[in-house]
Amino acid sequence: MGATLLELVDGDADRPVEIGGVVINDPVDEPVLPSNALVLGVGLQEPSLIAWTLRDLGRQQAAGLVVRAPVPREASITEAVAESGVALLGLTRGASWDQLAVLLRSLLADGDVGVAEPETLGGMPSGDLFALANATAALLDAPVTIEDRSSRVLAFSGRQDEADTARVETVLGRQVPQRYSRLLAELGIFRELHRTDRPVHVPPLPITATESTIPRVAVAVRAGDEILGSIWAAVRDPLTDERTQALCDAAKLVALHMLRIRAGADVERRLRADLVSTALEGGAGARDALDRLGLADQPVVVLALAVRIRRTTEDQSGPRGRARTATADLKDTLEAVQESLVGEAGLATERQRLADAFAMHLGAVHPRSAAALVGDVAYGLLPVRADRGDGEERAVRIAKDFLERIGDRVTVTVGIGPVVRETARLPHARAGADRALRVLRTGSQRVARLADVHVETLLLELRDLIEARGDQPTGPIARLVAYDREHNTSLVETLRAWLDAFGDVIAAAAAVYVHPNTFRYRLRRLAEVADLDLADPDTRFAAMLQLRVVTPPRSHRA
Repeated sequence: MGATLLELVDGDADRPVEIGGVVINDPVDEPVLPSNALVLGVGLQEPSLIAWTLRDLGRQQAAGLVVRAPVPREASITEAVAESGVALLGLTRGASWDQLAVLLRSLLADGDVGVAEPETLGGMPSGDLFALANATAALLDAPVTIEDRSSRVLAFSGRQDEADTARVETVLGRQVPQRYSRLLAELGIFRELHRTDRPVHVPPLPITATESTIPRVAVAVRAGDEILGSIWAAVRDPLTDERTQALCDAAKLVALHMLRIRAGADVERRLRADLVSTALEGGAGARDALDRLGLADQPVVVLALAVRIRRTTEDQSGPRGRARTATADLKDTLEAVQESLVGEAGLATERQRLADAFAMHLGAVHPRSAAALVGDVAYGLLPVRADRGDGEERAVRIAKDFLERIGDRVTVTVGIGPVVRETARLPHARAGADRALRVLRTGSQRVARLADVHVETLLLELRDLIEARGDQPTGPIARLVAYDREHNTSLVETLRAWLDAFGDVIAAAAAVYVHPNTFRYRLRRLAEVADLDLADPDTRFAAMLQLRVVTPPRSHRA
């Protein structure tokens, strides 16, 4: 469930037990607890009573006790948890016990055999936000959208044609257009929405010079102190008191459904990520993980997808990128830190979104494929035919098709490892995909097999070894570096350009923006300074290799 409603106060979170049921604690008429029950301690506040209840539940082999946060930090409670083995959890303030009980029971009932009726929450099919949006629209007599915290449309009701062009654009794009989001932020609507649990009136916004949107009424969808999203109704007239209360009640029910969807999605993601990670790591559990993924005894290709982080010129040289002085404004510093944190959070969300899209794309190509986010890389296991040798080429085509579909809003690269036919070789395939991905992160290509960038990976690994040992340029290259530093010349740059151009003076001179005659003079000069025989192929190879892996600093003119 994450930490939205519950927090672990004390106890072993990794205790290997399966919750046997959810029971509400009743000190007057003690219920019979199922094995490993999770007990809701409604009204338990006194430390001594909490400690006594923990010991009593320990004798009944309960798994955990939930009390209202904040939970007293008392030694007696800590001792009772240790003695009983019952975990103690805190329910965040503002969340209802009914909401928690329904959510827990719905999660524990997921996958039960023999239940013919579909699971419902508040009379609606569990997780069906579209049905809930239509029901809310009927209560309000207005078209409704349900949106997440980023103003992405999760569900919408019918009758959207009764709204305005802004609403139609929002529904078609499944996202509130940026110009309207900016206007809402400038008017303080989002700030007010997150500050109160009552509906917020939104005035008409300009669509064109002569047209405006119809008014909106919005209410935040909350789980305790956490904002999950919001409900937006396009209304031409103010809501009555009854409809205002109906909108508030709908927000509570939407929160329950959104938590149910998120909890189920999180559990599924974690399970898939564990299975994919176990399979890629190899070892004793790899075979079982592949069996559960349906990929055992089948050749697979490993794809590694990552977001390439691009830094703008402003990031590197602007006010945020320069080192701050002791007299720098504290407010600007705090804003920079906040922007950095928001950026990291946004990047993590973007990675998960892309990993989900990647999993869906691979699933559409092959139903038995598997993909999951492991760390900051989304790995995909794509089955290939055993009787064909074009598995890697097919993976390249699939990866390129995926990148074309997601567009250029974010820069994504995909490394592809070799085809493997044995479970024990999967770590080798993952390493190959990772090596290809590392090259892509520093270049302009977006998709590559390990075979396509094998030489580049070897150079990167050799550079890692040299940097770890602290090796410096030696021989002719060392002499050129020293001469450039002392005389402010560009002989190292000249040699690099000449080697990169395979001895073509015209192309090399154009690359460094000098006249060919000037370039020829520099070439003769560097051969003299470095005592370098440019006609010798072994000498040329040694110089090129050292320039690529030792990476001497480039000279700069004054």
